[in-house]
Amino acid sequence: MTDPRPTSAFHPANADPALTERLVTALDALAANPGVRQLRAWAHERLAVAAGERVLDVGSGTGSETQVLAAAVGPGGSALGIEPHPGLRALAERRAADAGSAARFVDGDALALPLPDAGTDAVRCERVLQHLTDPARAVAEMARVLRPGGRVTLLDTDWATFVIHPASPDVRAALSTVVQEAAATPDAGRRLAEWEAGAGLTVDAFGSAVLLHDPRSVTWPLVHGLGTAAVERGLITGAQRDALYADLTAAAGRGTFHLSVTMFAVLAHRRR
Repeated sequence: MTDPRPTSAFHPANADPALTERLVTALDALAANPGVRQLRAWAHERLAVAAGERVLDVGSGTGSETQVLAAAVGPGGSALGIEPHPGLRALAERRAADAGSAARFVDGDALALPLPDAGTDAVRCERVLQHLTDPARAVAEMARVLRPGGRVTLLDTDWATFVIHPASPDVRAALSTVVQEAAATPDAGRRLAEWEAGAGLTVDAFGSAVLLHDPRSVTWPLVHGLGTAAVERGLITGAQRDALYADLTAAAGRGTFHLSVTMFAVLAHRRR
């Protein structure tokens, strides 16, 4: 029998409570990345949240950006984070309370936002759509809750832009396959404007930033995880994996290791 309820679009592994600590560590590391900081600043500037507005952060994660929105709207407004992961939501609530922030967080699904039509002034959504099996439906939900003239910024990754160096062409292609298969919609970054226009929104501005990993502090668990996954899927041999690790280790020692991916952002508004 088919479950008639809307299916959440997040990969089940992303909602596993046992992985919360690891997920928080990864999210905090990403938040410190200069590329993420640059694109977030671009998005906040374009969204231009004002005092007294009602704003929504879809997929609020650790709640850091919901707190930024709460500070912008002030005591006369409201900043609500929608987060389906209970561990992340609890952490966001604790961090907001510790910071004295008025940001609030509730459970919810991006495919069925728990808000009325046309009651929200601004929406932001960062790195959520890549995890959704029906991102167009999620963007349509964001458009539904926006008031006429309301704004939305979408920020997401395009995993086809993943680059690791040094790696032979066949190994590089295998690792690219691994990272793209890890996302429900790996090309989300390039499709943000498409989804906004499809939801009846007017696209206003585009931004991008490269998430470049510091070659002086290589995230080896990530690299080893990619290599292991590629071997387990039969994309490369164990010998190729070991050669990759050796080449990357040598490059890291010289300061020439490279790991990057590009993230995009698009601002749109609902017509009056």
